[in-house]
Amino acid sequence: MSLTIKQKEQQRMDYVVDKIKQAKTKSQANIDSAGKDQRAIMNDFKNNVRIKTGTYSGLMETALTVRQQQTMLQERENNWRQATLQLDVLQRLEKTPYFARIDFQESGEKKPESVYIGLSSFTDSPDHFLIYDWRAPISSIYYEGGLGEVSYDTPDGKQSANLTLKRQFMVENGKIMTVFDTDQTVGDQMLLEVLDESSDTKMKSIVSTIQKEQNKIIRDTKSDLLFVQGAAGSGKTSAVLQRVAFLLYRYRGNLSSSQVILFSPNQLFNDYINEVLPELGEQNMVQMTFYQYAKRRVPKLHVETLQERFEEDNNDQERAAKNLKDSLSFFKATNAYADFLNSQGMRFKNIMFRGKPFFTKEQIKDIYYGFNSNYNLRNRLSATRESLLKKLSGKVNREARTERVQKAVQGLSQEELTDLYGDHPRNFADGDKELRFLTREYVTREFQVIKKAIVRNRFININGQYAHFLRHLPDLLDVSEFGLSRTDWLSTVDKTIVAMKHGRISLTDVTAYLYLFDQIIGKRGDLEMRQVFIDEIQDYSAYQLALLKEEFPRAKFTMLGDLNQSIFTQESSHSLLSELSTMFEPEKTQVVQLTKSYRSTQQITDFSKDILENGEEVEAFNREGDLPTITVDIDETRMVQDVADQLEQNQQDKMTTAIVTKSLQETEDLTERLKALGQKVTAIKTENQRLVSGTIIVPSYLAKGLEFDAIIVWNANETNYHREDERQLVYTICSRAMHRLNIFASGKLTPLMSDIPADRYKLLDRV
Repeated sequence: MSLTIKQKEQQRMDYVVDKIKQAKTKSQANIDSAGKDQRAIMNDFKNNVRIKTGTYSGLMETALTVRQQQTMLQERENNWRQATLQLDVLQRLEKTPYFARIDFQESGEKKPESVYIGLSSFTDSPDHFLIYDWRAPISSIYYEGGLGEVSYDTPDGKQSANLTLKRQFMVENGKIMTVFDTDQTVGDQMLLEVLDESSDTKMKSIVSTIQKEQNKIIRDTKSDLLFVQGAAGSGKTSAVLQRVAFLLYRYRGNLSSSQVILFSPNQLFNDYINEVLPELGEQNMVQMTFYQYAKRRVPKLHVETLQERFEEDNNDQERAAKNLKDSLSFFKATNAYADFLNSQGMRFKNIMFRGKPFFTKEQIKDIYYGFNSNYNLRNRLSATRESLLKKLSGKVNREARTERVQKAVQGLSQEELTDLYGDHPRNFADGDKELRFLTREYVTREFQVIKKAIVRNRFININGQYAHFLRHLPDLLDVSEFGLSRTDWLSTVDKTIVAMKHGRISLTDVTAYLYLFDQIIGKRGDLEMRQVFIDEIQDYSAYQLALLKEEFPRAKFTMLGDLNQSIFTQESSHSLLSELSTMFEPEKTQVVQLTKSYRSTQQITDFSKDILENGEEVEAFNREGDLPTITVDIDETRMVQDVADQLEQNQQDKMTTAIVTKSLQETEDLTERLKALGQKVTAIKTENQRLVSGTIIVPSYLAKGLEFDAIIVWNANETNYHREDERQLVYTICSRAMHRLNIFASGKLTPLMSDIPADRYKLLDRV
């Protein structure tokens, strides 16, 4: 009896799994051996190292022996680490060795070839590949197009081939569950099966279901700026994480994970995605939020948090001032102001010593502007430091000869004198020279605090400088273009200065504050970072992006987001692309638009996109589900009970649920009320919390980028959501849902949902 295709493929998979198991045994033996060697070296360390400190040659011999032992230990540690990583990959491959097969015949070759594609390459002998890594050049054929003539990149250039078969597998624990042939990139059936799986608290990596558009993002190596506009749930974040994995594979040896940085919307999101790259066999890149980046650089100021930024209640004048400070015009004005500082206007602080000025700000200013006009800010500051250190050295010599210091040194204990000598040889020509050495050393240590202040530029009055810049901004640009009079602008400046005097600064202000400081000190930026990824780009200002481009001058940028989800920048986010075009060369800029949303059912996607007016295009994936429900309750007490009932239903249906409130206060209040009804819920109060299993309650500004089986929108009434610029926020909340969306409101439903067609949802009116 002839075998079916599935049976033949299973035979081949069984063979590969057996080879993987053999490799696992060998890898485990390598781990055990490397670990044993490490322990042997550690145990033998005291026998092999002779500490000889009596002579210089003895010290050198000791140092060389220690170094030799360290090198051996490092080698064994590297062997252990490599074997451990290899074992981790093999364990993943054992469960799902591969997910696709392609058959093709290269031009000029006599016979066709079969290639199986999985998470990582696997060979059973040199150059005999049983599995090819999904990132390998040959694997691009699987993602790029249909059957027939295809081409792919190789180290020797483009190679053409005739693709005759594209086969896909759904695999569980080494067993093929489904096998089907297709002439498309990824069969919709496979995608449906993957998407119908329940969500958990960690993002999954789905390399088997990369679509053609995502593949264009993943494998782009030419662009200096890759801009991805993707609808909610379009797979942009997943594609970009796979892009990181691809770049680390493609430039292995020239690019490490420490040279890749991801700016994410919040720490919660970092926790959500932290298993994706390890699943793809790579180490995680550097991850931070823009807030963390800014906070780390200004530790003495309280930088506005995500919660404070979301909940601030600005009037029209303050909003207009914020739009100005977020703009590229403000960035250019900062550069113009920095040029002006080359000739005048620098603000300095006294360098204090024991409550009195040691170098006055007037003295520092005279030195700073005493250099000729061809000095730039960096050279001018560097020369000022050198001049101050030289003057400090002169003062050390003079102070060392004073009676006060000589008496102080002569009164030191033997222990204090020994400390003062340090490592300096004590073979002085006479007592006078010895005393001169000790007094100078004594004063040098006294003045150490002054030296530190000079070296660390603590004489720069950056707060005063930023205030001076803000006050003189109307001389550098026309504030009326942003709907502000000079008086309006100066009144907002006064509020900023008062906040800074109290140690507080907004996220908008800290961007320009840092850039101005960088210009003054001539900071060159991080030259090591090669790839910068920025997620949720719609919540960044043009100024923030310009700052990051200056901070990472040698890096290529990948920016992704959904202009429909701009919570913080609202309408200004739509001008972002045109502003970016002035920062990057157009011919090295690639824009990819992902319009199809895969996360949610068609019913949820259609409902969510109808909240928007003039939004970016969103196309629903053909996956059926229940209509979203809207429940309008008579009061909050009834609403809490209805939410508890809905939670019971979701738990019965084994769905992960997030209740999204508007504010942190609502999250805290609702958590207590649901717990009083016996519900097990966890409040996510800060972005530093870890996502946990079970039902969570989370404020809207922390829900960015996350997804859950079911979303419950808490109190979407006209009081909570009434401003036109909150449409994107409501859309963002609803589009987190994969399978079920339930909206609850007390009193009267938000007017932002009034234009949604009645056949898009089920209304449960209990008022």
